[in-house]
Amino acid sequence: MNGHMHTAQQRPAISRQPPKISEDKLDEIREAFSLFDTNKDGYVDYFELKVAMRALGFDQKKDEVLRVLQQYGSIDGSKISLDGFTKIMSEMIAARDPVEEYKKAFKLIDENNTGLITVSSLRRIARELGENIAEDEIQAMIDEFDLDNDGGINEAEFIKIMMNGH
Repeated sequence: MNGHMHTAQQRPAISRQPPKISEDKLDEIREAFSLFDTNKDGYVDYFELKVAMRALGFDQKKDEVLRVLQQYGSIDGSKISLDGFTKIMSEMIAARDPVEEYKKAFKLIDENNTGLITVSSLRRIARELGENIAEDEIQAMIDEFDLDNDGGINEAEFIKIMMNGH
């Protein structure tokens, strides 16, 4: 074995170009893999893969996780390397519908289901993120993007902000 560590045989790499995703997203993928590669052997098994996928926002059913292992994992389908994990997660992230993602984010911010992001909900988010933003600054943010003047940012306004920056 020439002194090299024995590793599981990987499937041949799929030759198509990986989808274009941001370096930040690639870092998130690598962090999730590293976090759940608990024995640090460079692979995650079925259970670790399922949790790592969930950490990236994909709550997959058992048959889908098994399909990923068969398609991108080791020849025996028991585990997946960082390279295989990065390929599948990049594809899944690139295929996400941004509007659906923005709707999910809106629901997280609008925790009282009022249909509006208000000064109090933005204050809570800022606090959770460790940001100290003055009340008048938060109000100015709301005022700038509250196109229908209902005192908050509704889902359509939020999506517009996220898609266009304004």
